[in-house]
Amino acid sequence: MINKDFFEALDTLEKQKKISKEYFIEALEAALTSAYKKNFGEAKLAQVKLIPEKSQIRVYAYKKIVETVEDPDKEIALVDAQIIKKSFAIGDIVTEEVTPKDFGRIAAQTAKQVVMQRLREAERGIMLTELSEKEAQLLTTIVRRTEGKNVFVDIGNNTEAVMLASEQIPGEKYVAGDRVKVYVKDIKDSYSGPQIIVSRSAPEFVCKLFELETPEIMTGEVIIKSIVREAGYRTKIAVHSDNVNLDPVGACVGNKGMRVNAVVAELSGEKIDIIRWSEDIFEYIARALSPAKVISVQVDYDTKGARVIVPDDKLSLAIGKSGQNARLAARLTGWKIDVKSESVANALQQEPIVAIEDADSVSAEKADEITETNLFADIDSIE
Repeated sequence: MINKDFFEALDTLEKQKKISKEYFIEALEAALTSAYKKNFGEAKLAQVKLIPEKSQIRVYAYKKIVETVEDPDKEIALVDAQIIKKSFAIGDIVTEEVTPKDFGRIAAQTAKQVVMQRLREAERGIMLTELSEKEAQLLTTIVRRTEGKNVFVDIGNNTEAVMLASEQIPGEKYVAGDRVKVYVKDIKDSYSGPQIIVSRSAPEFVCKLFELETPEIMTGEVIIKSIVREAGYRTKIAVHSDNVNLDPVGACVGNKGMRVNAVVAELSGEKIDIIRWSEDIFEYIARALSPAKVISVQVDYDTKGARVIVPDDKLSLAIGKSGQNARLAARLTGWKIDVKSESVANALQQEPIVAIEDADSVSAEKADEITETNLFADIDSIE
């Protein structure tokens, strides 16, 4: 039965769990109203009210005042209503307490179920709120276990997150007890509780690593304008600074390459090209093909396509292994890029219209050599 002890228990929950007592009372009133109608008549217009200050529960029925009663459960005649209160008129609502004598037993059963359900929901909501503060953050975690290709890590407070196979760096092995840095990619609510997806393959993971190593990024003096990545192989990152006295590329590279090398080490040797972003698309495309030297760039604004001419001996470097360098350059700039050697361009009598000097960029490693002579890197075909 709902009594003083019940309301005191709600007070205790409010203090210990930081969950408002009104949160439970609102749900209880709705559930008890439904229980009353189920047991005493669905057609009735009734509402259950909990009165914490008196440790009481009351059921009130509502009837509309009419001339002629057609539905006794919802209507009352004017003459009968005026017996209760002479000032009543047609259209007014008469409220009457109709608390059944044995309603306490029904209320007690319903209350227990509702309180437990609401408690679970509230705790899950509190957990989601706390976890949401970790979303899009870099965390150092401990590997708990692996199940198939999935890796489960502890992100703190005995909270578990999963790193799916697609979120892992190819070739890396994860052993229980290992400490690994991860990027919190997504937090979802589910029936079984919050599901936390973490990643080491996301481009944002690299952004956060550079932010950790480069104070100028943390302060906003250096901005990462664009980043693309094929995890485990190569990342291209375009940086910019409004401060003319600050070299954004040098800031990310660090003294003797200390900053970029720290990021490369965390990525298990992944190649990183850091270039200076430019609003001049000719310069930007040329720099994006780093580490290759570019002779000239032609662009077609209508198709957003670019033809890039490189020295014959730099063609394979510009294209990269399996077309990776040119493909990433296309994704970084948002332009379709067609790379041709100087001799092929001359043979096709395609004169370059804009010459580009040495690109202002830094490459962590040289690209692997391949034998392809031409590549069209179409960003539209890349997922």
